Amino acid sequence: MDKQIEVKTNVIKRNGREVHFHEDKIVDAIKKANNEVDGIHQMNPAQVQAVADKIAMQVAKSSHAVNVEDIQDMVETGIMEMRCYEVAQKYVRYRYKRELSRKTNTTDNGILALIDQLNEEVKQENSNKNPVINSTQRDYMAGEVSKDLTKRVLLPEEIVKAHEEGIIHFHDSDYYAQREHNCDLINLEDMLQNGTVISETMIEKPHSFATACNVATQIVAQVASNQYGGQSFSLAHLAPFVEVSRKRITSHVKAEFEEAGIQATDEQIAQIVKKRLQKEIASGIQTIQYQLVTLMTTNGQTPFVTMFIYLDEAKEGVIRDDLAILAEEVFRQRIQGIKNEKGVWVTPAFPKIIYVLDEDNVTEGSPYYELTKIAAKCTAKRMVPDYISAKVMKEIKDGNVYTCMGCRSFLTVEDNVRNEDGTHKFYGRFNQGVVTINLVDVACSSDGDMDKFWSILDERLELCHKALRCRHERLKGTVSDVAPILWQHGALARLKKGETIDKLLYGGYSTISLGYAGLCEMCYRMLGVSHTDPMGKEFALKVMRRLNDKCKEWKQAENISYSVYGTPMESTTYKFAKCLQKRFGIIPHVTDKNYITNSYHIHVTEQVDAFKKLRFESEFQKLSPGGAISYVEVPNMQKNIPAVLSVMKYIYENIMYAELNTKSDYCEVCGYDGEIRIVEDENGKLVWECPNCGNRDQAKMSVARRTCGYIGTQFWNQGRTQEIKDRVLHISDETFKEDALSENVGAMH
Repeated sequence: MDKQIEVKTNVIKRNGREVHFHEDKIVDAIKKANNEVDGIHQMNPAQVQAVADKIAMQVAKSSHAVNVEDIQDMVETGIMEMRCYEVAQKYVRYRYKRELSRKTNTTDNGILALIDQLNEEVKQENSNKNPVINSTQRDYMAGEVSKDLTKRVLLPEEIVKAHEEGIIHFHDSDYYAQREHNCDLINLEDMLQNGTVISETMIEKPHSFATACNVATQIVAQVASNQYGGQSFSLAHLAPFVEVSRKRITSHVKAEFEEAGIQATDEQIAQIVKKRLQKEIASGIQTIQYQLVTLMTTNGQTPFVTMFIYLDEAKEGVIRDDLAILAEEVFRQRIQGIKNEKGVWVTPAFPKIIYVLDEDNVTEGSPYYELTKIAAKCTAKRMVPDYISAKVMKEIKDGNVYTCMGCRSFLTVEDNVRNEDGTHKFYGRFNQGVVTINLVDVACSSDGDMDKFWSILDERLELCHKALRCRHERLKGTVSDVAPILWQHGALARLKKGETIDKLLYGGYSTISLGYAGLCEMCYRMLGVSHTDPMGKEFALKVMRRLNDKCKEWKQAENISYSVYGTPMESTTYKFAKCLQKRFGIIPHVTDKNYITNSYHIHVTEQVDAFKKLRFESEFQKLSPGGAISYVEVPNMQKNIPAVLSVMKYIYENIMYAELNTKSDYCEVCGYDGEIRIVEDENGKLVWECPNCGNRDQAKMSVARRTCGYIGTQFWNQGRTQEIKDRVLHISDETFKEDALSENVGAMH
């Protein structure tokens, strides 16, 4: 046999396992088909080898692992190009028979590969799930069964086909077979003030702040085990229990002095109470932090939870001051971090923290500005908190300020969904699920023809609509008994046993999300420019308005709250990129990366400063009412807190929701705590490497990166890793020279 071409690119098998490419397997497959035809129609050995060599070269040139189906398509094409049609026909029939055989049981191989830790796709699907441990594997195994049922039985064939081809993405199909929803806002206030039930045990109103914190973490764990998305709770709902503890401690201190026969002054009593209360607050916040990062839900991960801190959510006076004290303790403990198994202080992924910037904390001299300075230090060290601008949000959300569900999914303001006091209701509401349209595929499918683009876009949107209706219909008829903590005991509702959740699916009580991805690449394919170009921006905004118009049209017709959502794009970014390359080849600026751009974001490689990026993206964020978050990529800012504060002030004036992405790494081999780099190994695969000692063992390093609204700590697939590697900094030393800083800050007003 001729010398075979050396190929370093891997092949992704159907079960998700990555294996080395072997050219002799191509030769064997062609020979099997060749032997099935008459001698006169057979390929000669040179032709067989020529086809195999051509495929080997194609695979070797690929910038990413190639699916086995893609290779089989290459084999078919190669045989046809040799004009050996009879052999090609036999090969196609062989593939078809093999496919039928596999469909008799589609999950076994995937599950076995998962257990043996060989399923690369699943292993890197979620950057906060450790795929090695049993509880995560158990969840993934259940997910494989659910995906199989979903594809074969529960979803229409056209939706499954569109999902597999990367035309749309039907999110979380591993939970679709069960009637679970996406994400929510826990009504912690109701549960703490009025009591709840956890695992058939009555939990009454706590009599101390410490107990309230303990109960809150149990609620979070229970909620996380009964849905698959993110959840949020408000620190303001815990603030009233500080006064409960203050009164309790005061009573105890007075009793102790009396028992000892000591006449103490009010000031002496107050000093002791303050110290004991601060100790209880520190302990309570530590309970929240440590329990949330050590609890394991039935989803095989720590609760995907966001803590919301909005000072004005508490009444002015003692309770608001108490909330500020809690927030300060949260920031101080997060700055410290948590110790990993080696005893090293590292950055935890959860809880994600959101801090609201408002008039009373955003400017020098405002009542809570010192708290904001601590928040800035926390962001510089640990990447949280993220920031919501009360000013901008009130403009966009009819005067309301409220948290997202998880990392970015926002509820809509509904006049008919109100609390007893007449205010708009947000806590206790949820999201039914997400389906994402691949805008890059729409552009590529239209081949640059604008009329064709709008026609295909409308067709694809109706396909998304049909898929979203499937999500909605799957939840209909769900009885409250399936998740008592959610539907019966206050987290989302207090329904009766046997009552369905149907009334919560209509009238805006819950949302359902039309996701979108790749606005930047879409513009490049249609116009040859990014959406940051004036011509591209006009087109991109027009597309965004079309998405919103469709959601409005569906909502009016069905009384279901459809909303446009900037999809987080974790593993989906790689999947969409691979599907686009398969369907359309490599197109510069469009399909030439192993990822596509998250929602409306400026491309990660585009050079732009932080202020211009936030200002530009704010226009698009307004057109993503169902959820979106913007970010700026920054270097180590721990020694430049004034610069962090200036970005925060700019966020307050210009954009509703944004974050600063810094780095927080540690090498356990040499103790290096700077940025761990991404490099290519000898096989062309992207790996993480300590620049100090060269360590590439992921088990011996701690890496934290903002993935898509939240922090990931379990590493990522090759597409997301390339995206992280390609990110340019939006802040440099030049950004904060005195003249540049005054110009940027002046642009706020």
